[in-house]
Amino acid sequence: MKSLKFCTLLIGMFLAAGTNTHATNLENSDKSSATAKKTRSETFVYSDKQSWEPAGKGVTRQVMGYDGQVMMVKVKFEKGAVGTLHTHYQTQTTYVASGKFEFTVGGETKTVEAGDGIYMEPDVPHSCTCLEAGMLIDCFSPMRADYLTK
Repeated sequence: MKSLKFCTLLIGMFLAAGTNTHATNLENSDKSSATAKKTRSETFVYSDKQSWEPAGKGVTRQVMGYDGQVMMVKVKFEKGAVGTLHTHYQTQTTYVASGKFEFTVGGETKTVEAGDGIYMEPDVPHSCTCLEAGMLIDCFSPMRADYLTK
């Protein structure tokens, strides 16, 4: 009989602890949501309300959405403009929205055009030259904090 009472007491304590933990998690979730809102873009990002920032000669970029885990950026190139050889720790994928580009990724060079995509592993050197004026859509994971210098 004593062991039954003890088990009942333990179950009650466990359930109470679980309930309190759940409430605490909800409170922490609310706090982290508030924090997350400080480190993310607005939910809807309108192109006509975002400024274009210089990103090299003949290159401008527009940040279109981000949080700590991901960032999407439109990059506009004039013909002949160069995305200089560089590396970064973020994974990058690029979608060619328009134009034609010669990309070099990890020493391999290919020509890509509207509708094509490129994947760049972290820390792999990459660059591009714009062969026909166009637009790239870059996605980074995690986000590029250096693009938020406002």
